[in-house]
Amino acid sequence: MWVILAIFSAFLLGIYDIFKKLSLQDNAVLPVLFFSTLTSAIVFSPLVIISHFHPEYSNHNWYIKPQTITGHLFFLLKSAIVGTSWIFAYFAVKNLPLTIAAPIRASAPLWTLLGALLIYGERMNLLQWVGVVLTITFYYGFSFTGKKEGISFRKNKWVLFMTIATLVSSASGLFDKYLLAHFDRLAVQGWSYIYMVPINLFIITFFWLPKREQYAPFKWRNTIILIGLTLAIADFVYFKALSLPGALIAVISTVRRSSSIVSFIFAAILFKEQNIKIKGLLLLGILLGIILIALGSNPNTYSSIVNFFAAIFSK
Repeated sequence: MWVILAIFSAFLLGIYDIFKKLSLQDNAVLPVLFFSTLTSAIVFSPLVIISHFHPEYSNHNWYIKPQTITGHLFFLLKSAIVGTSWIFAYFAVKNLPLTIAAPIRASAPLWTLLGALLIYGERMNLLQWVGVVLTITFYYGFSFTGKKEGISFRKNKWVLFMTIATLVSSASGLFDKYLLAHFDRLAVQGWSYIYMVPINLFIITFFWLPKREQYAPFKWRNTIILIGLTLAIADFVYFKALSLPGALIAVISTVRRSSSIVSFIFAAILFKEQNIKIKGLLLLGILLGIILIALGSNPNTYSSIVNFFAAIFSK
């Protein structure tokens, strides 16, 4: 079940990337980030308010439990980590082809995998390992297609921005595993969005407004609201997947980053980006890796595959 939720979250993240690209074209980055996060916070604010004033709903699935000061400090830290990742990611998405930016961000499972193995002691079966390695290998292939478009993965500023966003995002994913082991998932998501609003308000007030003449002017677009809405739903599904018994953060992170497939398809149609055939072949490899991971995550399916090959080689 948690694999299905991870795949659904990946699809929504792909749509989220498209709305983000549409909103950021010839637009000021930081205000777009602020209003999109404000939208996500508004989605969850009613739940926080109702839960606070109506504790009689404590048995309801949408009830957000009261939190201690320690809990709120953790949520504030979560918001700061995610906000940092988003700042770098938004600038990168604005200035890079989406068919390059999304796959770079998709390399996050490599770092999440290493962190999960070291910190949480997670273990994966052979089929999952093959799927992860295959997926990461094809992600890496995008660096070669970038050269054909004049984008050096070593020297390009925006590639560096996306790489930083990816590393910080991986740290956030590992932190999520800890948070969900100690706090209610709705509280983690809702309060993280809410705390992100004052953080981003501070940033645009002191870093964008005084120098806004130096940057592209801010233009309101309705897709900015859709950024926040799709993200809120994608994260809700993601946190739900992480909270289920047996969920592996390394696998969920890998599957979730297959959102680049959705981003790729829409970017090819809407933005007419280059080298679509080569990138398409690379994405087929990614899809194969995701399928292997999904098969390996099901104990019954994995056992059937192992028994099948064991029977073949025993003959």
